[in-house]
Amino acid sequence: MIAANENSARTSIPTKHAVLLLAHGTPETVEEIPEYLKNVVSGRALPQAVVEEIQHRYAQIGKSPLTEWTLQQAELLQEALGLPVYVGMRNWKPYIADTVRAMRANGVTEAVAICLAPQNSRTSVGLYRRAAYAEAGDALRLHFVDAWADHPRLIDAFAERLRTIWTEACRESGAKIPVLFTAHSVPCRTVQMSSAEAPAQTTTRSTNAEPTETERTGRPTSPVRPTLPERSYAAPTSAPQGPDPYAEQCKRTAVQVAAQLAADGLTERDWFFAFQSQGASGGPWIGPSVEETLHALKDQGYAGVVLQPIGFLCDHVEILYDIDIAFQAEARKLGLKLWRPESLNASPLLIEALTDLARTGLHSLHTAPAAASSTLSKPA
Repeated sequence: MIAANENSARTSIPTKHAVLLLAHGTPETVEEIPEYLKNVVSGRALPQAVVEEIQHRYAQIGKSPLTEWTLQQAELLQEALGLPVYVGMRNWKPYIADTVRAMRANGVTEAVAICLAPQNSRTSVGLYRRAAYAEAGDALRLHFVDAWADHPRLIDAFAERLRTIWTEACRESGAKIPVLFTAHSVPCRTVQMSSAEAPAQTTTRSTNAEPTETERTGRPTSPVRPTLPERSYAAPTSAPQGPDPYAEQCKRTAVQVAAQLAADGLTERDWFFAFQSQGASGGPWIGPSVEETLHALKDQGYAGVVLQPIGFLCDHVEILYDIDIAFQAEARKLGLKLWRPESLNASPLLIEALTDLARTGLHSLHTAPAAASSTLSKPA
């Protein structure tokens, strides 16, 4: 793996072609969190209480290993491809712009950029795309991979991790344990249409409306089935622009992972879906939340749950704190036992997926005319 400030002389691998892995980024120390959060919210001021809560969460886990795992994934991918693999972070060092600048300085002229968020939200993944292309200019042709939610090897990787812990949980409990798939929530506004004439349908309600059962009790009356988010957040079919694909792609990943365990006895009625880690910014975030769903599962008589995040590729604060500390505490309070599969991290199946994405993208660059591929996946 080649860091942003390293010179190509340190490797004998040709540098004309390369791969760029893009990730969210994470601070190295608790003291860096205020500056990091400014990057996350594009410089907007956050209440001090929010900053202190994030610092508390990082302090509880020591530090987020996201950067270390991403660098290790890059090293393994470089070994598989025989090509340089760079890492750029959206919100922390090494920043995407610095890494792309280093790629150009090292003589890279064509590269495949892979966003390490398999499910594509136009708003969030769009920020990665714009940052990469802004620095690439006309000197570096990019093939941008922004959605690979149902790549077969990605599905295999999640299923491999899930099968081990689900089998163990069912054996330990003496009963079939439900699976709760999760992905990171996003603000409702990010999955709404950009067209002002045809706004998206969201769960936002009038402040004068009567409260629902969920709002009165703090939890839904039953566990949420995986089809709900499409009904809740999809834009009208007559709209000139369709809904943001994020929620649908998250559920599609879950559906395919669950299908891999059908032979092991996992049926459609044995799994559920929720969005986790809703943020503190103003406005509603998409749900249902994990907390709501845990309450609903308890009310349905379940004794435990296996929670598998399928929107994250490695350990970081949303797993090590949100799941392993916060959700575990909530589950214990409810009398539920909560299991979590090992994160993908350096999974060989994950590296196979990334290898296939990179090779396919490089082939597209090779076969596309220069004039056409210079705008391939390029933002408007």
